[in-house]
Amino acid sequence: MLSLCLFLQKREKGQVLFDKVCEHLNLLEKDYFGITFRDVENQKNWLDPAKDMKKQIRGVAWNFSFNVKFYPPEPALLSEDITRYFLCLQLRDDIISGRLPCSFATHTVLGSYTVQSELGDYDPDEYGSDYISEFRFAPHQTKEMEEKIMDLHKNYKGMTPAEAEMHFLENVKKLSMYGVDLHHAKDSEGVEIMLGVCSSGLLIYRDRLRINRFAWPKVLKISYKRNNFYIKIRPGEFEQFESTIGFKLPNHRAAKRLWKVCVEHHTFFRLVLPETPPKKFLTLGSKFRYSGRTQAQTRRASSQIVRPAPYFERSTSKRYTMSRSLDGVCVCLSVCLLFDRPAGRPSVCLSDCLSVCLSLCLSVCVSAVCLTVCLSVCLTDCLSVCLTVCLSDCLSVSLSLCLSVCRLFDCLSVCLSD
Repeated sequence: MLSLCLFLQKREKGQVLFDKVCEHLNLLEKDYFGITFRDVENQKNWLDPAKDMKKQIRGVAWNFSFNVKFYPPEPALLSEDITRYFLCLQLRDDIISGRLPCSFATHTVLGSYTVQSELGDYDPDEYGSDYISEFRFAPHQTKEMEEKIMDLHKNYKGMTPAEAEMHFLENVKKLSMYGVDLHHAKDSEGVEIMLGVCSSGLLIYRDRLRINRFAWPKVLKISYKRNNFYIKIRPGEFEQFESTIGFKLPNHRAAKRLWKVCVEHHTFFRLVLPETPPKKFLTLGSKFRYSGRTQAQTRRASSQIVRPAPYFERSTSKRYTMSRSLDGVCVCLSVCLLFDRPAGRPSVCLSDCLSVCLSLCLSVCVSAVCLTVCLSVCLTDCLSVCLTVCLSDCLSVSLSLCLSVCRLFDCLSVCLSD
């Protein structure tokens, strides 16, 4: 497990945090990724790199996750193995959590490549008959599935981890729900549906079946008003007029969140250059625009990468623990801010050294790396836990874990005993 200590001013923009994380991970093809946080309704939001973080995160702890934001339609076109590796980690988590449904056959194929990537060639002298029993490959894993995975793994002798991950991605990209960001909604008749945003357009699901698809070239305009979300569709071959389709979201915030995801996906995958924001002082509607590079731009930048292939360690995948609890997504981190404080008082990354609650999302296993900012946490291998730690002025807390607080000014340690 790696730890990262970040010192950020409370008025820093989201881009500063994103750049620091990518630098720590040695990730150059970073435009496919983003940072998420949970709001007061526990809904996932993407951190806007162009806005101050303090204006985006209100009423919740500053906990973030590093996730894939734009799933590349062709992972083979990525330039570096390290980028594909982080994509694999995200997809494994998507599969295990059930966000990316798979058939039994697909689970076995993907699982066998995961085993080859992590364990290497099958060795009958080293591995027993149930050497993958602690691996987690599916939400509802069976002994039959594990046996089939072991049978397939025996055929991959000589396959490198990078090759296994490439085979994994080539199979997973064919899944119908690959890279689909789902949002709860209702149609014009009040029927519960799911709206899915992906690289190719907007998808409509009812009872887990896709009932409609609007490709980005067919979409003329996307908008929202209150809790309503609208798409204006280009007329078909035998149609004369444009049509507008409306959907009802749970609330205004959900409608705006879906609208922003659509704007970003359309810009990233469809446009060559991002749209420039309006320069007028008084403008109607939202000023939000996607501020990053498009896929066309990032592919050109990737083709110019000339560094040697970076070395990185592949972490162990998600395993079953005694509690069989779920760990987090690709990378979890907590951020502390540097606030102004009276002279002579030490900075412990706490607000004016008063009592503060920090929710630390700690995950080992499928996480390629767990970044715990300003706290270095000792956990046993493959242990995943989520704690809410209250640190007061005297830093006296009673919990069942031992945390080592990073060196901020002197060697400061806190022992938390039961």
